[in-house]
Amino acid sequence: MELWDIYDIDRQKTGKLCRRVDGKALADRDYHLVVHICLFNPQGQLLIQRRQLDKAGYPGLWDVTAAGSALAGETSAQAAARELFEEMGIRHDFTNERPAFTVNFPDGFDDVYLIQTPDIALSDLRLQTQEVLDANWATLPQILQLLKEERFVPYYPQLVQLWFAMKGRFGSTTHE
Repeated sequence: MELWDIYDIDRQKTGKLCRRVDGKALADRDYHLVVHICLFNPQGQLLIQRRQLDKAGYPGLWDVTAAGSALAGETSAQAAARELFEEMGIRHDFTNERPAFTVNFPDGFDDVYLIQTPDIALSDLRLQTQEVLDANWATLPQILQLLKEERFVPYYPQLVQLWFAMKGRFGSTTHE
């Protein structure tokens, strides 16, 4: 059973916890923390995963490298490290990593990490078979095509383009 910290609108922990229940919204003005991790190889490709066919949300669709909710007591970076290792078998030290940006959604805050990584062979991945069916490296045009074919989690195409544009960068201008 997963427990989540509950945050207020200013992203401050309230001291309350919530038990994860798929498909059930949090109480009004209660929020939780989610992380998305996008790993990019030196060729500029994004490591994507295909969600298991029995997943509650978006079964069988392709998604970012790893994602999930922060557990009670975890920081964003700790949640990112845990999710990346659990889902893909990849260890990454997030100690000095910050999210590239945060997307607000009705039930919380979604920290998006855009990580440049050395080449990782697909054969070296250790997929969490309960959640992940497959993995592959993909270019921006390939992901946009998967979106068009409704074979990728339905992110806004502009958001996907932003992941690729901001990989390895911070700030909101090209000169930072």
